[in-house]
Amino acid sequence: QVQLVESGGGLVQAGGSLSLSCAASGSIFSINVMAWYRQTPGKQRELVASITSSGNTNYADSVKGRFTISRDNAKNTVYLQMNSLESEDTAVYYCNAQVQVFSWSKITHEYRGQGTQVTVSS
Repeated sequence: QVQLVESGGGLVQAGGSLSLSCAASGSIFSINVMAWYRQTPGKQRELVASITSSGNTNYADSVKGRFTISRDNAKNTVYLQMNSLESEDTAVYYCNAQVQVFSWSKITHEYRGQGTQVTVSS
């Protein structure tokens, strides 16, 4: 089993910053892609940013230039630095990881954290 534990959400004023982190633990051989998603009530889950094990990143257009994703492979941890926050960034943020559990199998499994609330007040 693999567990993802997020931390760092909270309430911030528009224009402010927050930093999220997500640590993966359990039966992990390696983690390919780690990502942050967000979801608000009544809307589909949205990919915010992703990062490969080699450090290649991808961002949603709505957060480019404001958010930065990074990871520490030795700690199986992914981070999301969020600057210049806007009210539209208010959502529950979920960490996602594609985990290779066994060294002898390339099959990966997706795991998701429990989510952390980010609220931006205008």
